[in-house]
This record gives sequence, C-alpha cells and structure tokens, in this order.
Amino acid sequence: MTAPSRLLPRDVLRVGAAGLRTRPLRVFLSALGIAIGIAAMVCVVGIASSSRAGLDRQLAALGTNLLRVEPGQTIHGDASHLPAEAVDMVRRIGPVESASATARLPDVHVFRSDKVGQGETGNLTVFAARNDLLDTVGGSLASGAWLNPAIEKFPAVVLGAAAAQRLSVTRATPDLKVWLGGQWFTVVGILHPVPLTPELDYGALVGWPVAVAQLRFDGFPVTIYTRTRDESVIAVKGVLARTANPEHPNEVQVSRPSDALTAKQAADATLTALLLGLGAVALLVGGVGVANTMVISVLERRAEIGLRRSLGATRRHIRLQFLAESLLLSGLGGTGGAVLGIGVTTAYASYQDWPAVVPPWASAGGLAATLIIGVCAGIYPAWRAARLSPTEALAAT
Repeated sequence: MTAPSRLLPRDVLRVGAAGLRTRPLRVFLSALGIAIGIAAMVCVVGIASSSRAGLDRQLAALGTNLLRVEPGQTIHGDASHLPAEAVDMVRRIGPVESASATARLPDVHVFRSDKVGQGETGNLTVFAARNDLLDTVGGSLASGAWLNPAIEKFPAVVLGAAAAQRLSVTRATPDLKVWLGGQWFTVVGILHPVPLTPELDYGALVGWPVAVAQLRFDGFPVTIYTRTRDESVIAVKGVLARTANPEHPNEVQVSRPSDALTAKQAADATLTALLLGLGAVALLVGGVGVANTMVISVLERRAEIGLRRSLGATRRHIRLQFLAESLLLSGLGGTGGAVLGIGVTTAYASYQDWPAVVPPWASAGGLAATLIIGVCAGIYPAWRAARLSPTEALAAT
C-alpha cells in the first residue's frame, strides 16, 4: 500500500519561497504596497509618540506650575484692573515660590528708527516689566543682560526673540538704541523664545520705574506670573483670584499657560487617529495587490499545479503552498514596512530634536496585520488552485 504524501512545514516554506522567486518584479511591487501601508501606520504612531515625548520633555523643563493672573471685566462690562499691591499679596500665598508682573503700555511703540511712521508698529508690544520676571517665567537671554536694579530706572530695553528679529537686532551692544515712546532706549538684552509666555517674544520690555517716570505708566500690573510648588498648583489656582483682588475676585482671570501645550497634545492625538485611518487604507490597498498577485499566479501556474497533483500532491498540499506564498509575500512587505517606518520616524524625530519613540505594539501590530491580510488574500487563490484536477490543469496548458 502506498504511503500518503506528506509535506513538512519546512517543505511548505521552501516551496512557497520558490514560487515567489519565479516572479521577482511582481512580488516586489506587491510587497511594496504592503510595506507602504505598514510604514505609514508605524510612522504615524511613532511620530505622534515622539512628538508627545518631546512635549513632555519640554514641559518637564519649563514646568507646569506657572499660573497667569489677569484682570477681567466689571459687572458692567468695563475693563477692570488689578491693585498695585497685587504682586506682593500673591507672594504671601504659602506654596508660591515666586511672582512677578508685566504691564502692557498700549500707547507706547518701539521702532528701529525715529523716521518710521507711527502706524508701522510691526505688531510689537511694549511692556513694563519687574526685574524678577525672567526667573519666574523660565526665560533666558540670547545676548546681553536682563533688567536689574542698576538699570531699571534708566531708558534701557530688553527685546523678545521675535521683536529683535523684526527690528533687525542681532546682538545687544552699548551703542545700539531703538526709538521707544518718543525717545531713545538702549538695547541691553535679547531673549530666547519663552514657550510658556509667547507674548513676551513680540515684546520690548522696559523697567517698571522708568515706565512710570517717562512712559506715563499708571503702575497697575496687567499680568501676574506666579510660580508655585508642583503639588499645590490646583490649590493655589483656587485662591489666586481672591488674593490678587480681594474686593472684586470675580473680575480676575486665572489661567495655566501649560494647558495650551496640553491642548495641542490632545489635538495631535485627534490628527493621529485620522492618519491611522489613512494608513489602514494604504494597508488595504496593499492587501488587494497581494490577492491580485496570488490569483494571477494560480492562472499562470496551472501546469505546475497539474504536474504536482499528478505526482501525488493533495489538495491540502496545494492550499498550503499558495497560502505559504501569500504569507511570505505579506510578511516580506510587513517587515520591510516596519523597518522603513522606524527609520523614517527616527530620522524625523532627530530632525525635530525629539526623543525617537516607536511603541513596540505598533511594529508588532503592523506585522500581525500583514499576516492576517496574507491569510485573507491567499484563501481564495489557494482554494481555487486546490480545486484544479490534474487532468484539467495539464489540459489547460
């Protein structure tokens, strides 16, 4: 009695690989479709994760314990203002580590020259600033010096990063002056961008005393920046309004600048979901390409199927052969796509100065998806190939 034909797992893989080697260009193009879909999914997840890691690192460096206090409106809808002693009262809150203030001077403008028209402000703002502001908001100097007790009474100005660029100022030097409020002010410093207080980037900051003495400043703070202990942010936020303006706490607005960055992170998460959908569509297109390749392969290889059947291969063997080809083809594309996605994510994260983060589940999920697609794409061609009888397959050639 003849022993039944057997096909070991390694034989299935070898036969499947041999079938792919006979059509290298078609296999490459089909695998490329899968690879593009997997790379798109890995890149979307990886870049989003790297962006979040970069934002978390930025927040850790800047601190999420900065609170902003500003005047709101009276019950009659008029503009309110904070008391002159508001900063000192805020400093008395136990967990508060530091507090400082700025005041916008709406009728004062800064120009590079006294020949510039008064309407051409460049959207720059002049602020009166306390000399302890820089440490409170976490800012740093790109050039020169910050306001201090020795110079805050004199016509000296520190420019924000964007303001310096618009005024064509690259370095702070003793002989460099700008036209501010109808008189010359010496540029003593230039700031780096301040992420938590971007309004300062477009500002020209002068000392509190000189603003009162020479720029008709009334002395009322407009924005109070408060740095508190991390574990006490919520508690301090709850009492800031009553402390800054005890008579009219309802006329005070309290915000947390880092919440804007957190909201940006949430928006990025929504965009990630959309892009993942696009990656899934690309993956589906790749799966259709694999199915198309396998169906055509069955039509082209009828003679091979008939010969193998006549030599003893069973329908099960034929099904396994074509399923193996489909899985190998999908696996090849999935592996290439995962490697490509990781490479692109790493390169882009390095360009953006983010930590490169690709969650393991993204690569593993992508490979699992390709195998599922390989099975789905190979079922019909394998079933169709297995249905061919030896005589029918040989006769068709």
